[in-house]
Amino acid sequence: QVFLAESGGGSVNVGGSRRLACAASGHGISNYCLVWFRRAPGKEREEVASISNIGLPKYKNSVRGRFTVSRDNAGNTLYLQMNSLKPDDPALYYCAAGHQEWRGISEVCAPVYWGQGTQVTVSS
Repeated sequence: QVFLAESGGGSVNVGGSRRLACAASGHGISNYCLVWFRRAPGKEREEVASISNIGLPKYKNSVRGRFTVSRDNAGNTLYLQMNSLKPDDPALYYCAAGHQEWRGISEVCAPVYWGQGTQVTVSS
């Protein structure tokens, strides 16, 4: 069992930066792939970024170049550095830990454990 707790959310101005953290407990994260999702009001959940158990990152197109996902296996923590925040970025951001699996021709991180989320708001 892995328990995940996000932190770092809050309000930031357009163009600003925020660093989210996802602390894991209960079991080490080194063997899991990790994902950041977000859900904005009235919208579907979307995957923002993921990182494999060997550290390979993937990003949603709209955040590539602005967001950086990283992991600290020794510290059992996942991070999301968000720069140049835009009015489209506000959402509840939450992390997940899971296993890599193939879906068609794509390899994805399929979540098993979920955090509760941290809210990010962006002010213009």
